[in-house]
Amino acid sequence: MSGSASPRPDGERLLPPVAAEDFGLEFRVVARGGIRRGIRLERAFWLSLKQMAERRKCTIGMLIDEIAESQAQTGNNLTSAIRVACMRGLGDENLTLRRLASINTISAILLACPSPAFALASSKKILTFNAPFQQLVKRQLPIAPNDDARHDLKLALDLNVADIFARLDANGEAPVATGFVIGAGERRYRGQLNAVRAPVLEPELLMAFVFGG
Repeated sequence: MSGSASPRPDGERLLPPVAAEDFGLEFRVVARGGIRRGIRLERAFWLSLKQMAERRKCTIGMLIDEIAESQAQTGNNLTSAIRVACMRGLGDENLTLRRLASINTISAILLACPSPAFALASSKKILTFNAPFQQLVKRQLPIAPNDDARHDLKLALDLNVADIFARLDANGEAPVATGFVIGAGERRYRGQLNAVRAPVLEPELLMAFVFGG
């Protein structure tokens, strides 16, 4: 049985590739408060410690001091305690990011926006929207009570969704302006919007903010 991860049927990997240098052991002397500690860790864990220290605006030595104090009470090996602390730190950060990167967060952002706004999938399907956008549709595409054409609401963008994502990548996530048309039955409304990348892990979504008609 091979130890390498098998790709999914769609060809994407389940895990990011692991580079050979990540396994290389590095010996470093960490000094703090008059205490010098010689520690040998895989390069990947040194990188994790560096990133944790940058996020917490402290030094690697301060982190290792805290880990050393905790492991002294449990009797665990210091290097093992550092590895576990790195994994726990990454796990906690990942959980926080997943809570933020959700459709609930997108809905909250749209609800807080006073102008018409909606979230858009790559298929141009509107996933969620705020009350001003709903009011815009009702005002610009008036439909009789017994007419269900609004349920068949269509959206067209002057720019292709893939092109919008490409421009966001190229311009440091600066908003991309484009024209759009929404239609219900035989009625049409043309406007302008700013598109930004939605803060979700997957799939990629756009948040669109209408600024003119």
